[in-house]
Amino acid sequence: MTLFTLLDYAAVLVFAATGALTASRAQLDVVGFVFLGALTGLGGGTVRDLLLDRNPVFWIADPFYLAVASLSALAIFFVAHRLESRLVTLRWLDGAALAVAAAAGSGIAFEAGQPAPVVVVMGMATGCLGGLMRDVVANDVPVVLSQGELYVTCALAGSLATLAAHWLGFGDAIAALACALVTFTLRAGTLARGWSLPTYKSRPPRGK
Repeated sequence: MTLFTLLDYAAVLVFAATGALTASRAQLDVVGFVFLGALTGLGGGTVRDLLLDRNPVFWIADPFYLAVASLSALAIFFVAHRLESRLVTLRWLDGAALAVAAAAGSGIAFEAGQPAPVVVVMGMATGCLGGLMRDVVANDVPVVLSQGELYVTCALAGSLATLAAHWLGFGDAIAALACALVTFTLRAGTLARGWSLPTYKSRPPRGK
């Protein structure tokens, strides 16, 4: 099993758990849990593979990814009621999944010989799009659009860390670790400390 395969499995596992937690908050049935878990776990990687023209898409080449997503969602179905705050757990798990998925996406693009801008975009897409699909389907405000929160910025910075590590001569493992650490540190700062970027403030037009 390659490093990026392992990262993909980890991202699918954790992202699927966030999808199932969202299903629990919406009080869906067990099929809804599995559907939303699989959509969240597989969505970002699917878009990445389609854009990179990887044929077949990773979970079609290896259907065990579907099993991982489904089992993760089923586990949450049986334990979600024990969590003190499903929303807090969801947000922290989502941050962990974002970090792992950004490392997988940017690393796979770099390994494929893609130019730097594509590496960055693939890290962001892999990390962000599964959660975006989850929130849209669940009729929640997408976390990627949460006012002032660092989210897409985290994946952007992590993907840039992948490039920086490779340019400094480090291998795939160190580059992936750098990406994950940068991504998760920024996201944790938002969740624990309220880190944010300036937001647009509308102003009345100036008179002539």
